[in-house]
Amino acid sequence: MTIHLTFLCAPGGDTTREPLLGDASPSENDLRTARAAAAALPVHRAAVRAPSVRCARTADALGLLAAPEPALRDLDLGAWCGRTAGDITATDPGGWTAWLTDPDAAPHGGESVRGLCRRAADWLDGAARDPGDTVAVTEAAVVRAALVHALAVPARTFWHLPVSPLSAVSLTWRDGRWDVGFGSVVPWDGRRRLPARSATLVRPRRPAWAAGNGRRSCSGVSNH
Repeated sequence: MTIHLTFLCAPGGDTTREPLLGDASPSENDLRTARAAAAALPVHRAAVRAPSVRCARTADALGLLAAPEPALRDLDLGAWCGRTAGDITATDPGGWTAWLTDPDAAPHGGESVRGLCRRAADWLDGAARDPGDTVAVTEAAVVRAALVHALAVPARTFWHLPVSPLSAVSLTWRDGRWDVGFGSVVPWDGRRRLPARSATLVRPRRPAWAAGNGRRSCSGVSNH
């Protein structure tokens, strides 16, 4: 059985460029880019999206009738939601450093990186049992977490996985393995840049995810 899953990263919400943490609508320029990219979408049977405003507006701009999927929600930033990165590094530099270096840390009282990785892995395991082609518009943090699982790499590599706005990550499940490809739906020089298979990786049988993650309603970090 073969399953094709394409993650499209919603633009906006990048803590390295937009210091305010939390959900926000993409800029008009981002939405224009998404509308221009609609023709490059892969053929699909179903479309889902994260429940954020950012992903809802991106999916609409892409012309997708995407159902909201709670499991694809962004990383929960707890008490840091609505604050700036500069404010946090000034008032809690130790917490900020721990969050970026320790996948089990949750100094904001929300969700740890490992908790997000476990949530994404659970969703992927379910998707691997549902045949067909699916497009998922979601947050960069969720795409990173899905790659941690598909590539079978440690959760500490999470922040080292680059995910750009409207990048497309293709996951193909066959014979108990994930094929992973990287691309983009953004038009460039009149050509489409769609995911191309780059690696075939064995899915881990028993991922060692740590238990325990926060359950707050605000989430935030995205593109890099």
